Amino acid sequence: MKFSIGYRTIKTAAGTAASIFIAQQLGLDNFASAGILTILCIQVTKRRSLRTAWDRFLACVLAMPFSAIFFEGIAYHPIVIGLMLLFFIPTLVMLKAKDGVVTSSVIILHIYMAHKISWANFSNELGVITVGIGVALLINLYMPSVDYKLKDYQRKIEGNFKIIFAELVRYLRTGDSNWDGKEITESARLLDEAKMLALIDVENHFLREENIYFHYFKMREKQFEIIERVLPIVTSITNTVKQGKMVADFLEELSENIHPGNTAYIYIDKLSEMKKEFEEMELPKTREEFETRAALLQLVNEMNDYLIIKSSLKTKKMKVNERKQFEGN
Repeated sequence: MKFSIGYRTIKTAAGTAASIFIAQQLGLDNFASAGILTILCIQVTKRRSLRTAWDRFLACVLAMPFSAIFFEGIAYHPIVIGLMLLFFIPTLVMLKAKDGVVTSSVIILHIYMAHKISWANFSNELGVITVGIGVALLINLYMPSVDYKLKDYQRKIEGNFKIIFAELVRYLRTGDSNWDGKEITESARLLDEAKMLALIDVENHFLREENIYFHYFKMREKQFEIIERVLPIVTSITNTVKQGKMVADFLEELSENIHPGNTAYIYIDKLSEMKKEFEEMELPKTREEFETRAALLQLVNEMNDYLIIKSSLKTKKMKVNERKQFEGN
């Protein structure tokens, strides 16, 4: 595993140093804890960072009155810390702020070590909390664009689909293929990675609830499932018939036009015309021909479903400039 420094590592390092420096310059006690809070609040997405920051801020603020009640009401003793956590943690869970348990423990221990409760202590801890979490939020406002990565996944997946269709065409025409099928396993991996990245991109936009790339990769995933079903159908065809050459020509044309744009309706019409031609042809004369033509008809039906999935890709709700960027116009 090679050594690398990612943008999140850089942000964590810079944010930690900045929060400690600011807290120190403000003359806050326990100023180093501001750095701990920053480290804990740096997240992979903007939305997650905002949710985490709120959970941690709420937990830290609640930790102060809890500490006052238990430490001043009972005693400054390790057993009291455990007793307090028995009530404090369920409270955070109830308020859906359980991610703040660790950070609030820092505040609790500060108060425990001070062995006294005062407004000065509370204001100091509030300052540490504000600096640590505030710096993390500011640092996390910057998230590098992943559009170029999503487009790269798009190109790779479409390239694999083209290769797969080209191999299907070759088999239908010649009945022979030395294809190793690596594009199948590679496409499955690329689709999983692409969907995950598209979801992260949604999390990095506060006002965006969906991502056209995510819908696109889900669409390709459904098409990929059909491709996996088609493969054994094609390999079961051992006899060469006229209909097979027609299907091969259709798949070849389709493979040359795999792109983000939605032109599936054109090929749905062509498939419909081809099925009509099949129906007008004379009936098979042998069992082998019947089985071959039945397999080809099944293949045509599967490809019809493949195209219907593409035609259902919703781009109407997208802004015009976003749609053009997605389709590469």
